[in-house]
Amino acid sequence: QVRLVESGGGLVQAGGSLRLSCAASGRTLSNDARAWFRQAPGKVREFVAATSWSGSSTVYTDSVKGRFTISRDSADNTVYLQMNSLKAEDTAVYYCAASWSTFWAIKYRESSQYTVWGQGTQVTVSS
Repeated sequence: QVRLVESGGGLVQAGGSLRLSCAASGRTLSNDARAWFRQAPGKVREFVAATSWSGSSTVYTDSVKGRFTISRDSADNTVYLQMNSLKAEDTAVYYCAASWSTFWAIKYRESSQYTVWGQGTQVTVSS
């Protein structure tokens, strides 16, 4: 069974940085696109960033462009989310997800395109 395990969340002051990691365990994932979503209390889960299986293509939601960077290490199949200049509105549970959808390139924002999800990691930004 394939699992995704997130780590790196925590409490940080506004303007600070955190680096989230998403590691695959169990049967090795391969050729998957990987994304980060987040869900704040009382809100729906929203797309944050995604990377293609090769890492050559990355996309971001507008609110994090210029502040967050998604990357992947093919050697250990881990995806990272570097978050800088954090704001209080970034507070949420962050989830990592993997997709093998043939429609991923045009539907990467849709959670339905992702079939494996992690358990989430809490990010809290104090103002």
